[in-house]
Amino acid sequence: MVSKNYLIFDFGASNGRSAIARFDGNKFDIEITHRFDNRPVYAAGTLYWDILRLYSELMIGIQSSVKKYKNITSMALDTWGADFGFIDSNGKLISNPVHYRDEKRKVDARSLYKIISRRELFELTGATITTIFDLFHLYSLKLQNAPEFVNGDRFLTMPDIFNYFLTGRVYNEYTRITTSIMYNQKEGRWEDRIFDKLNLPRDIFPEIIKPGEGIDNISNKVCSELEIETIPVIAPAAHDTPSAVAGIPVVGKNKNWAFISMGTWCIIGKETESPIINDQALSAGFSNEGGVEGLNLFVKNITGLWIIQQCREKWIKDSSRPISWDEIVKLSTTAEPFKSFINVDDPIFTQPQVDMPEAISKYCKEKGQSVPESIGEISRCIYESLAMKFKYDLNKLEKLTGKKIELLHLVGGGTQNKLLCQWTADAAGIQAIAGPTETTSVGNLLMQLKASGEIKTLDEGRKISLASSKVISYEPKDRDRWSEEYSRYLKIL
Repeated sequence: MVSKNYLIFDFGASNGRSAIARFDGNKFDIEITHRFDNRPVYAAGTLYWDILRLYSELMIGIQSSVKKYKNITSMALDTWGADFGFIDSNGKLISNPVHYRDEKRKVDARSLYKIISRRELFELTGATITTIFDLFHLYSLKLQNAPEFVNGDRFLTMPDIFNYFLTGRVYNEYTRITTSIMYNQKEGRWEDRIFDKLNLPRDIFPEIIKPGEGIDNISNKVCSELEIETIPVIAPAAHDTPSAVAGIPVVGKNKNWAFISMGTWCIIGKETESPIINDQALSAGFSNEGGVEGLNLFVKNITGLWIIQQCREKWIKDSSRPISWDEIVKLSTTAEPFKSFINVDDPIFTQPQVDMPEAISKYCKEKGQSVPESIGEISRCIYESLAMKFKYDLNKLEKLTGKKIELLHLVGGGTQNKLLCQWTADAAGIQAIAGPTETTSVGNLLMQLKASGEIKTLDEGRKISLASSKVISYEPKDRDRWSEEYSRYLKIL
């Protein structure tokens, strides 16, 4: 068949990209057409997403892609899994969306918990109960009597906003809404009991659409501005984690496999037929998210490569020279192994720090450990601590699901770090399959293929993903040493 071109946008919490996937009926290849940073902005004490600049990057990505590939079958866009904005009754965006790391919603969470507890929220929704997600920010806006809350006519998550700008259609995408802490995942509906208890408006939420559905075409006004022909816009799994999971090239379908999505956040979990909602899951920090084709993702969010990203920014600033990721990984290999550990989920590491390396050194000193100082020592501390945290949460995942994990799929941009992939396999003591790097883009593509009739099921898509992808297998090494050090890690944890 003649190759078809599909346009993919993946907005991550720290960077984004556009890409073209060329599909010949059996395989695809993906070419990045535009890359950009995603940097939030502090203004008057509030941390915002720079949404208009991000929209400009979206426009550049469309233009760059269309310039090289004239005939584009469709496009789809996914983003990180938190935050939202409002449009007013005239269809205008009210204010820049606030970043999930902004401090205000954490403060207001105290009064929210006096009305409805974490346990009740989890029982009603099955979602991750943490202040970075939508409910806490919506409640905070209510307490502030914020203009966007008072005048907001429709609630749109981040991917919904971008697609509204493109098409004019107002909707909420399903996978993204399941992280809002306002959606009852067992019953498949908005949870009115939460709205009633917190006195939040219910009528601001538009219709919900599922992955693989068409949204609309790019509007005539946008096409005129970009000087392009219109392109159909499809809803993928708009939250990047379910997109990444959908794109996994499953190599052992008969094995009980789990996944780790490695990015600014690391998400560990597995697919289940239905949400798992009980006290044990809540205590362990696991939760549920909507996946494609009705699958449930039973997951745990871990503070991930954000920590090393913050360190790299500080090192670059202090040295006044570019420091590549390859250099950081190389330096970490030469540092002393297992010198010190951190709990990556400690609150000190989840928030922006002026000096993240110093925060790590201080933490290690307070825990009575050797203090890492050099780039290699600090980066090795982070990478080994992440691998140990993966093992810790994989053990919990096995207990909560009652099944031994036999295979681990590693996906996301972090899989470019071969050292971290190997250490993850070493710590877990099981085979790990890494790749492709752009797994989120693959999952995005598969829902476009489904929308255009090229595939009918996710299983068909995953076979195409496997046929099209380069994956690397990591066999565990030094199991005894990692097990010995894990016991020491548990004491630190």
